[in-house]
Amino acid sequence: MKRQMFQNIAKGDSPQADEIPRAELADMLDDQSAQILSVRAFTERVRQTLESRFPFVWVRGEVTNLSRPSSGHIYFTLKDEEAQLQCVWFRQRQREARNFDPLTGEVFDGSRLSAHEFLDNGCELLCAGCVSVYGPRGQYQLVIELVQASGAGVLAQAFEERKRKLAAAGYFAQERKRALPKNPGRVALITSPCGAAIHDFIQLAQVRGCASQIRIFPVLVQGEKAAPEIVAAIEEANAQEWAEAIVLIRGGGSLEDLWAFNELSVVESIFHSRIPVLAGIGHEVDVSLADLTADQRAATPSHAAQLLWPLRSELRQRVDELEIALTRSMEVRLERAAYELKFLERDLLWSSPAQTLRRYCEQLANLDVALLRAMQNWFEEKIRLLNGLDLRRVSLFTADGFRTKELELEMLMNTLNLLAGQLVARDQSLLDRHESNLKRNVDNLLGDYSVTLDKLELCILACDPMKPLERGYALLFQENGVLARSVSDFAPGQSFSARLFDGDLNALVKTTIPNISKGDR
Repeated sequence: MKRQMFQNIAKGDSPQADEIPRAELADMLDDQSAQILSVRAFTERVRQTLESRFPFVWVRGEVTNLSRPSSGHIYFTLKDEEAQLQCVWFRQRQREARNFDPLTGEVFDGSRLSAHEFLDNGCELLCAGCVSVYGPRGQYQLVIELVQASGAGVLAQAFEERKRKLAAAGYFAQERKRALPKNPGRVALITSPCGAAIHDFIQLAQVRGCASQIRIFPVLVQGEKAAPEIVAAIEEANAQEWAEAIVLIRGGGSLEDLWAFNELSVVESIFHSRIPVLAGIGHEVDVSLADLTADQRAATPSHAAQLLWPLRSELRQRVDELEIALTRSMEVRLERAAYELKFLERDLLWSSPAQTLRRYCEQLANLDVALLRAMQNWFEEKIRLLNGLDLRRVSLFTADGFRTKELELEMLMNTLNLLAGQLVARDQSLLDRHESNLKRNVDNLLGDYSVTLDKLELCILACDPMKPLERGYALLFQENGVLARSVSDFAPGQSFSARLFDGDLNALVKTTIPNISKGDR
């Protein structure tokens, strides 16, 4: 491995090839070939060589295989498209990065945001440190002293990471945001008491709205203590239940200056506030997590006042417009009332007693004429009907008329007698046929029942247990009165009773002789 390294340096493949004299390399080669080294000794010499040649080096790459054990150290791999480099960032170096910048020598009063809090697989970093060898595994690694984000800064990466997580949790969802009250009368203002933001806000509030009260909650808006004070102010405003809206404002600044409004505690307090929150943080281009979580966002502190209250001149103009509209509405209403009054006056004249009597007289005259005309028509109709009946009477009640009716009556009587005879004959024939069928069915049914009765009688006689006794059979009963069915039910000397056709008798068993089957013969 050493010989190959020297060959590569001699070829100029390494950027340090021109820094090491060839004579020195030859001496080192001769010195190494003169002795046999243990693995530990060889590794120690390689470590010393690497640390002396690379005491501080910058490396750019993508983070992978990130590991955070309980010791607090951070292990990961920097990689690009063609190579990988093992890296270790010890816990003590991480703590130093919070209060001290090794590049500028700047010392911070409080701890600042460190890259190790947002270090994750896939991010691209610039890492600075020395190259060393980890003996137990025999691999070289970069011992990191300083980490910077490649491209966007650490705060920007932290902002995007928090923004992504809060958006996934629904903190920025529009459906959960509430509308601000229109022209609120009580406003809780959370801001710095000595900044330009409160001056601009109050200056605009003096010429906007109407009879509004502002209760100021003074807080720090920058620095490590700003976030806890903002959270406490929001909780206090909710606890007082005085304000109709909470306004959170601050002037413009860098991302670090506005970082207090990106803290999770501030975002949580805004999210859980029972009172609608209006946030105006920084300038229009400045966007904080507090702006995104608030119920409504203002581009600037001045814009926040504009969103809360309209201009008083606009209110006056609105009052004038309402007055004009009211006057016009009253005029329209009076015109409509005058028209209705004229209409009612005409109705009243039409419904006056004199006019009503006049109308009733006209109706009575019309009804009188109609009654006379109806009576005349009725009498004329009755006369026409009477004349017609008289003509029919004259035509009907004559000798020829009576003779014709007698002939018609005689024909009807003959027809009736003929039809009555036919109907009686048909019904008599049908009655005789039904009577014959009924007698035949009754005879058949009685014959069937007689045969069935004889069969049932024979069955009853066959099932009578006393009938076989007439033919010489007997029923044997044991001492307990149970009917005996086998020779095995008796024993010699045992008494039993026998029932014959004409009486019972008692006897003793002398012997028992079982029946021998045909197979035993």
